Amino acid sequence: MPEKVSGVAIRCSGLRKRFVSRSSTVDAVNGLDLEVRSGECFGLLGPNGAGKTTTIEILEGLLTPTSGEVEVLGARWESHPDHLRQRIGISLQETRFAEKLSVRETLALFRSFYRRGITPDEAMTLVSLHEKSGAWVGKLSGGQRQRLAVACALLGDPELLFLDEPTTGLDPQSRRALWEILRDLRSRGRTILVTTHYMDEAERLCDRVAIVDAGKVIALGSPAELVSRLGGEHVIEFALEAAPHGGPAGEAGSPGTTSPGEDEYRRLPGVSGVRIDPDGVALTVTEPHVTLPALLARLQRDRLALARLATRHVSLEDVFVDLTGRHLRDEAASAA
Repeated sequence: MPEKVSGVAIRCSGLRKRFVSRSSTVDAVNGLDLEVRSGECFGLLGPNGAGKTTTIEILEGLLTPTSGEVEVLGARWESHPDHLRQRIGISLQETRFAEKLSVRETLALFRSFYRRGITPDEAMTLVSLHEKSGAWVGKLSGGQRQRLAVACALLGDPELLFLDEPTTGLDPQSRRALWEILRDLRSRGRTILVTTHYMDEAERLCDRVAIVDAGKVIALGSPAELVSRLGGEHVIEFALEAAPHGGPAGEAGSPGTTSPGEDEYRRLPGVSGVRIDPDGVALTVTEPHVTLPALLARLQRDRLALARLATRHVSLEDVFVDLTGRHLRDEAASAA
């Protein structure tokens, strides 16, 4: 049997997947190239329809690509499917379990699918589910079900773990509990490929991320590297009060007075990027203490009043919006 290539857990090149129906042809993945290093937590981010779910299903062996090369742990699905299934773990965004099996019975069932691995007790310890060992799955909370799904994915002691939106719908406490589980797995040398709609999750957990859009990787690097590409370390976010005559937000003062346009904002000192959304303006800046006074002076000159104003550090969310024109949090809401 082939063994994992040193240093690389996943490699794909020129990956394409075309779906053809009577009414349409869709290129869900369109020449995607990707390499995931062994032992890293790698994030796959993208708006709805970007191709990330199709990509991960091809890597998991659930879909056959139209064309391109795919190598997982040094092997190919078309030649060694059983070998690969024994070496990977998969946790879907929503896993449906038998409601009237206990946690222990569910884990024992999933453990029977693997030739080697860890015991149900060891899996429960890893995800802190021992106190629910005898509870029916139907009685578990959403966070406990997600931990059970991760436990099932760990039963074969996988070298590579696929997690599709592992914390979607969880409360903050449950999310952080799962983060700790994933950090522990990474510290033990496991490779993790995760898709997520949460920017803070990707920034905290992932060594590197790939942003996918229109079936291709459009940005790749560590969260810090991607953030640095925006050319600024800070963001000034603000919104203007609506005009008295009922005009759109961003107008104020006398009729005919409108807010500055993108070019005018860009001419302010220290501004490296401008984004104007329906709910306000975001300026990427290098020196907020220089830009803020200039901004306030410009708005005062134009008799424009602020409805809100905040400053913060640049985040991965800003990178995503800059590249795709969409907020990932909005994509999550539309998918819910």
